[in-house]
Amino acid sequence: MSELTLLLLRIGFLVLMWFFVFAVVYSLRADLFGVKVRKLPEPQAVPAAPAPAAAPGDATVPVQALKAPAPAGGGAATTQTVSRIVITSGPKAGLELPLGTEPLTIGRSSESGLVIRDDYTSSHHARLVLWGEQWMIQDLDSTNGTWHDGHRVSAPAPVTVGAPIKVGATTFELRK
Repeated sequence: MSELTLLLLRIGFLVLMWFFVFAVVYSLRADLFGVKVRKLPEPQAVPAAPAPAAAPGDATVPVQALKAPAPAGGGAATTQTVSRIVITSGPKAGLELPLGTEPLTIGRSSESGLVIRDDYTSSHHARLVLWGEQWMIQDLDSTNGTWHDGHRVSAPAPVTVGAPIKVGATTFELRK
């Protein structure tokens, strides 16, 4: 082989080795520091579409709103009946947080108002929202679900005073 060929092979081998070293360093960095947690976008208000017009021969019957069954616990959790959230079981059992009027996001993310670090809690798991005077619990499409008074929350649900709310391995209640 000529000297030029050997020189080109040596340079190619060095480039290949450095590429391998950079790939290993990149892989280690990703394992040590993890991936960046993305922030969920704020929900935007969707403009209401006008109701479709009924056909001339169709009879329209008004539909009555269904009322949810009364929960077994206390009354509705309103701004007058509750002022704090109390963790009753889980890694932070005994912790009490005051409730204001702002929504409280619950999850593993450091951006959450109530941070719960366990394997069964999503980054943005659930949200406590004050709608009018009533506190509501909303599941944020979590993997393991949010449970209120033994029932899985699939849509925003009114919270009752003293009823257990389960997020991951943590259970909490709204109290006066």
